[in-house]
Amino acid sequence: MDGEPQRPSLRGDRFLAHRGLIALCCGTAMAEAFVLIVLAPGARALAPQVSALPPLAIFHDLRWLYSTQRSWLWFGLLLAGLLVARSVLNTALVRLAWPAHLTPPPLAALRGAIVVTALACLLISPLVSLTFGVAILPFSWPFLALLPAMLAIALPLSHAGLAGTWWRTLPPVSAAWWLLAEFCVLTVAAAVSTALPPPDAVPVAGLAGLVNARAWYGLTASLARTAVPVPAALAPAAGAGPVGGATAAAVSAEPVPLGGHRIPAGPMALAVVIAAVIALTRLVFVFSGPAATGHPQAAVAWATGTGGTAAPRDAVADAGHDPVLEVAGFGSWCCGQDRALAQALPDTVVQQFSYRGTDHRGQPLPYGSKASNLPLPQLGDRIAAQVWRLHAETGRPVDIVAESEGTLGLDAMLARHPDAPLGSVVLLSPIVAPGQFGYHGTGSSLVPGDELHALIWFVGGLSPFGTSGALTLINSVNRVGAQFAAAAARHAPIRLLEVIPLADAVTLPACPLPPNVVVIPAFHAQLLGDPAALRTVHRFLAHQPVTVVPELRTTAEIMAAAATAWRMPESAAPSPPCGRPSGAPASGRHAR
Repeated sequence: MDGEPQRPSLRGDRFLAHRGLIALCCGTAMAEAFVLIVLAPGARALAPQVSALPPLAIFHDLRWLYSTQRSWLWFGLLLAGLLVARSVLNTALVRLAWPAHLTPPPLAALRGAIVVTALACLLISPLVSLTFGVAILPFSWPFLALLPAMLAIALPLSHAGLAGTWWRTLPPVSAAWWLLAEFCVLTVAAAVSTALPPPDAVPVAGLAGLVNARAWYGLTASLARTAVPVPAALAPAAGAGPVGGATAAAVSAEPVPLGGHRIPAGPMALAVVIAAVIALTRLVFVFSGPAATGHPQAAVAWATGTGGTAAPRDAVADAGHDPVLEVAGFGSWCCGQDRALAQALPDTVVQQFSYRGTDHRGQPLPYGSKASNLPLPQLGDRIAAQVWRLHAETGRPVDIVAESEGTLGLDAMLARHPDAPLGSVVLLSPIVAPGQFGYHGTGSSLVPGDELHALIWFVGGLSPFGTSGALTLINSVNRVGAQFAAAAARHAPIRLLEVIPLADAVTLPACPLPPNVVVIPAFHAQLLGDPAALRTVHRFLAHQPVTVVPELRTTAEIMAAAATAWRMPESAAPSPPCGRPSGAPASGRHAR
């Protein structure tokens, strides 16, 4: 009817008409990219996220905060500044994205934006702390877990700050679409920015900023479409009249999302998501604990490929190959028969390393899954002691096959005992560039370390390792991990092969892979039982050509570049630096 207020049509409100929104999203992203090219070119992949939707942008802000602050006082001051700056920027983006035929939220909405930003920071900060921990001890499992957890927590917050009643409404269906679309675009932008020369990061950030603007516009328009205008009878009579095809009553109305109620649907959804993340974490530890491959025995020092039985010393001396020391990773156990590595190396003496050390006869002591929580210097010394004992028994150099934490122990041994009698070395699921971030030291930060310790205590309580978890190991990597890795690169064995599971590519430095690297489709710390990895180990230790799949290497390099979007900002070069080969070069399609 002519006398009734008509709901404004949003079809004529086109995205390209919001020039201010586009300029702000693109301009802030390009400005950060320019600054990072000058000050921290390795972190330029993060620039497009500065104008992303609130949850992703806050993840961006907190990572910068955790990488720069140094004390609780500085943390509080910088966090307060971050809350205000992010709230102001989000409020401006909401107003610029709001449909032209509806009155945008008032400036007083800034107070609500600050509250929402503070809540988002509180919920996302444990994930940022986990990201900080991955930068100290780079392996893929926690990184692969934090990404879906971040998106799950971000979804109920996706419309927070856009609608004043977000806490009693669920986000529209389009919120999930725009959140996932931005996540994918920002990931691709990171891969492209890393692959191109640093100056090209500025236009790439501008293009990603354009997608950010479209996401802000799409989500805001979706919320506006569900708005219910205040009835005309409640609107003031003064100034009534058509404006752009709508009455003043409809234009001045503040939208109220359909489905709003007094039940705090938003916080309830967040609580469900957090409970689900905790429950899934517990289930992962329950169903993926270390699997035994034999029965623990007190004095199994030697194993051969003929069945894993103990071998006399004269048989050891007559073996056709150098003896092999198997150094398993965190959560492993010792000692057992019928191990996969011993079966894969026929006519080879294979001794399992013990994290507890050896007895007076040089026999590795049995240990459980908690024993591997060791400081690196002690771990390196124990590996060296077992290498020297094995060398004395056989009169031969000792080959080492180390996995995950075992590769950190090998770094420590090479740094502290460079004269150890080593032959060939194979690193399975190696921890590459450890200790790139740290706490409790010059230029380091206190709050991330404190929060990381609390997170380890909490997650450790859900795991079979107890509340101490891997705290001793992480603290040691934090102190000396990068130092030992750099020293080990200077004393690397003549023959060194690194076998990297494809999943670990997400934690590798964004560098071309060295020629002595083989990539295998697998997950971290699963290679000592992987048939393809064991065949590679056998061929390498037998001095036979090892097949390299170039497509997998390329895929790993792309994954590493794309993952920089969601890692801690890389303000310094990795150690060892990119481009330094860590072992013998490959020839053609084979590593020798």
